[in-house]
Amino acid sequence: MSIHFLFPKPAFSAGNNDQKDQDGDVDMFVRAQRDNFESKVVTPGQVITADTQYMRGHGTYLNEEESSHISSVAGVVERVNKLITVRPLHTRYTGNIGDLVIGRITEVTNKRWKVDINSRQDAVLLLSAINLPGGVQRRKTEADELQMRKFFAEGDLLAAEFQGSFNDGSTSLHTRNLKYGKLRNGSLIVVPPALVQRCKTHFHTLSCGVDVTLGLNGYIWVSKHSSKNLDELDPEAIYSNDNEPVDRSTRETIARVCNCINALSRHFMCITDTIIAYAYEASLKYPVKDLLKLEAMEFVTTEVRHKLSVVRSIY
Repeated sequence: MSIHFLFPKPAFSAGNNDQKDQDGDVDMFVRAQRDNFESKVVTPGQVITADTQYMRGHGTYLNEEESSHISSVAGVVERVNKLITVRPLHTRYTGNIGDLVIGRITEVTNKRWKVDINSRQDAVLLLSAINLPGGVQRRKTEADELQMRKFFAEGDLLAAEFQGSFNDGSTSLHTRNLKYGKLRNGSLIVVPPALVQRCKTHFHTLSCGVDVTLGLNGYIWVSKHSSKNLDELDPEAIYSNDNEPVDRSTRETIARVCNCINALSRHFMCITDTIIAYAYEASLKYPVKDLLKLEAMEFVTTEVRHKLSVVRSIY
């Protein structure tokens, strides 16, 4: 009795080594499956993959007749090894430890601030979880508690890191790094949290001369570029309310970037620094105010999809 060993099929790769059939032609079915993962955003009833080696996760269901995984919600496809899930587009932010979030101070209470981070409950920023002016590391005293509004007041915007969750469902933040803190000289854009892609860093400087901070909670901050490094920042000025003057050209650039992000969000396209840069280049054909028109939005997003398809075909 002979024994035959069946080797597993190779997983889909992102390179140019496409699987081929017996005639040496590219297997278009396999290519279509891989491209489906790269498209990310799916709608209810759309087939995610017909490969049986993947496991079904939240937001998907299995069609037993066709042996295919189908999306049950409109959202972004996420794959962890062989597990496929779909994050809904219209949902509140659910944080993970280490996430960069952008929030707005809503209340100053006993030794803590309450922060709106687009979640089911306001997050909590403890007085002990911030950097004091001067960068000193010490216990917070009653004098620090009396001047809490000097650090953050109601309505202030800040960048923070998700630290953890409490038993009542609320979340905790911290700003113990100089790259976190109060935000100034910019505009806030709100998009669905699922569209903001997780990457190595969420602080980006575009070639047009503005800084973009991508909060994983769906809040995006577009601001004037700061030429100073983190080591050159003055710790005494971290909580200052004094804003640097912004010239007219910088304001127009910030407005153009914000309108590009709105166009991407309206057409449910994933948002990264690269995609924002593509959208900015495509938007130069129109004045800033015209980017709010549907025709201009459609042109910008179509150009972005074309550039992404060209890049994917190369790599």
